[in-house]
Amino acid sequence: MKSKIISGIAKIGLFLFPTKFSIKLLNFFNSLYSARILHSFKEAKNISVRFPIYLKGGQYIKIGVNFDCDQRLRLDAIDEFLGDKFTPQVIIGDNVSIQKDCHIGAINKIIIGNNVLLASKVFISDHSHGEITSESLLLPPSKRRLFSKGPVVIEDNVWIGEGVVILPGVTIGESSIVGANSVVTKSIPKNSVVGGNPARIIREIN
Repeated sequence: MKSKIISGIAKIGLFLFPTKFSIKLLNFFNSLYSARILHSFKEAKNISVRFPIYLKGGQYIKIGVNFDCDQRLRLDAIDEFLGDKFTPQVIIGDNVSIQKDCHIGAINKIIIGNNVLLASKVFISDHSHGEITSESLLLPPSKRRLFSKGPVVIEDNVWIGEGVVILPGVTIGESSIVGANSVVTKSIPKNSVVGGNPARIIREIN
């Protein structure tokens, strides 16, 4: 509650009085918030987190240096659902920048390499609600057991455009670019530009 009040005051001040002081006040709040969130992770240092972040299972999440995320990042490392136990891992490398309204969810493993940029509204998941079987489809989606087809790996120097969806069992190769609103269902070789639903290689970068 205190965080919301301080954030609200800083934003009102910035709106009414867009001065260097107001900007410094907002930056100061973000520094305090980042310091508070820092200890919620299994491993993290030198991070910058904009309020708010929605965090579940921080004890399973490792973050490298110079991590930066904008507002409303949702990070889920789920260790139990409907009685099933999981050992999730989320590993984020150095110099990773994540923009607004992204969601990363793991019951298995998600690895994001160094120097990766995620635009806004990116969704990355290593699991789904249930397998596609007749037994599973008899249940409401929210009552189906979580199922993973495999880890998600995003290698170094990858740029992921706005609104991209990355599905389970996918590896995105080093120095690739994923175009806005793409749905990545299969692994992508390094040095590729991909786009579409499902995402396909548009060109290779030599």
